[in-house]
Amino acid sequence: MPINKNELTKEQIAKAMSCKTSEELMELAKAEGIELTKEEAEAYMAELEDFELDESTMKNVAGGLQGMQCKTLKY
Repeated sequence: MPINKNELTKEQIAKAMSCKTSEELMELAKAEGIELTKEEAEAYMAELEDFELDESTMKNVAGGLQGMQCKTLKY
């Protein structure tokens, strides 16, 4: 059964993004009560490889936008 990404918390997403292998992601999912096949874990890992966030950005993703500055785009 596919995971409904809208039901994941920011904390769960941050933890998933810190996983280095599909096996590690599967263990995390199991600990969170989520069933995840090896194929699904590998697909999610491939998806996570598409974007990489630095540590400060990860903290903002997990904890909100506190401290972030918005910049106005000029066209």
